[in-house]
Amino acid sequence: MSHLQTAERSDSDQPELKRVMGPKLLLLFIVGDILGTGIYAVTGTVAKEVGGVVWLPFLVAFVVATLTAFSYLELVTKYPQAAGAALYAHKAFGIHFVTFLIAFTVMCSGITSASTASRAFAANFEAMINVVRADWMGIGEVEVSDGLTTVLALMFMALVALINLRGVAESVYANVVLTCIELSGLLIVIFVGFFAITQGRADFSRVVMFDTPEDKGIFLAVTAATSLAFFAMVGFEDSVNMAEETKDPEKVFPKIMLTGLGITGLIYVLVSISAISLVPAGELGQGEAPLLKVVQAGAPNLPIDQIFPLISMFAVANSALINMLMASRLLYGMARQRVLPPVLGKVLAGRRTPWVSILFTTALAFGLITVVGRVSSLGGTTALLLLAVFTVVNICCLILRRDPQSHKHFVAPTAIPVLGALCCAYLVGPWTGRNPEQYGIAGVLIAIGIVLWAITWLINRAIYSRKTYLKDPSELESDGPHN
Repeated sequence: MSHLQTAERSDSDQPELKRVMGPKLLLLFIVGDILGTGIYAVTGTVAKEVGGVVWLPFLVAFVVATLTAFSYLELVTKYPQAAGAALYAHKAFGIHFVTFLIAFTVMCSGITSASTASRAFAANFEAMINVVRADWMGIGEVEVSDGLTTVLALMFMALVALINLRGVAESVYANVVLTCIELSGLLIVIFVGFFAITQGRADFSRVVMFDTPEDKGIFLAVTAATSLAFFAMVGFEDSVNMAEETKDPEKVFPKIMLTGLGITGLIYVLVSISAISLVPAGELGQGEAPLLKVVQAGAPNLPIDQIFPLISMFAVANSALINMLMASRLLYGMARQRVLPPVLGKVLAGRRTPWVSILFTTALAFGLITVVGRVSSLGGTTALLLLAVFTVVNICCLILRRDPQSHKHFVAPTAIPVLGALCCAYLVGPWTGRNPEQYGIAGVLIAIGIVLWAITWLINRAIYSRKTYLKDPSELESDGPHN
């Protein structure tokens, strides 16, 4: 969930945000941000890369995310503002175009993440329809085509746009409720795994079995799977937007963020172990609702599988809504600062929502859902974009050591941001075996941003005789997608 404030303001006439978040609420916020679409959607795709050791890429992704979290902790306690990667890049490099590229990349990651969520929502919606038909009404299941999944995903994204246009009053307490729903689905998977042990249906011998594609060795397969599994770890970085509303952030943030990462990392490893012990890797990698197969295999005589698609729908729907909200507001913020065409800053008179930005981001999501479609490509592109941003954040952490602050703040051991930058940069590269399609998707999205910047630069120079620059990067307050 992103805490967004897009109205223009100045430091002199705006009061500080109210500090309402204590450790418990912040922990729920961080766990809720990380849990969601990633583990629900990409577990099967990761299994196709590495076979039974599906838990290993999630564990490696957790380690890489933790390294980057240390850099975020230093930066957020050093600059406790409701901002993120774009502000850190601006403080470190002072180049407006670079700042814009970071902000636009973050926005694109939100759109690709929401598109992934919409595909997962459609798959679970189809499963829920068949539950109603077969188990509740006693009639046959319907065969679902990929075309129908795409149509349902588009319809869902259109509904998200309508809700976004109407206006969404975000609340940390609403996030708590949705976090509980998301967590309940994952705990069901873990419970089913333990239940299957007592029934003799779990095969734990698969947990240590590598089954990699013929053209990849074990190391390459694990790194390729990790670059996709990293999508499940995103969200922790978005908590920096709550710095101004957290009590004593310099002391609270480090402990709570690392605790939240640890909890979600443990849950993901347990879920992936339960999944592979109940469903073979080849079967787990088919379709776009892998965890539903796990529940059906582990508890065939219990009605859990009848409600699991509904839980999954809640989890991924929340991710899609918040990500599209973040993307449209970030686009609106850049338009208000005249680095993107001003038309993207137009606001709906009655609802006070940025309707042009909402329609533009929705159109991009439609294109991704229709042309790309596959969860693996969309989720992998989200991870690619964010890994590139995290590489920059780790570098910024090192550069900004030259900007001492008078107040006490968290300081990461120097080796950690160095390792974080190297690991993230490595996972961005083509040597990981990443699908080249993901670079194409990311390239097209970034190219759209560069074209829009160039158009705005020409308009500003030719018509208004002014420079194109970000007047206040701290107003670009969203740092990444919600999982």
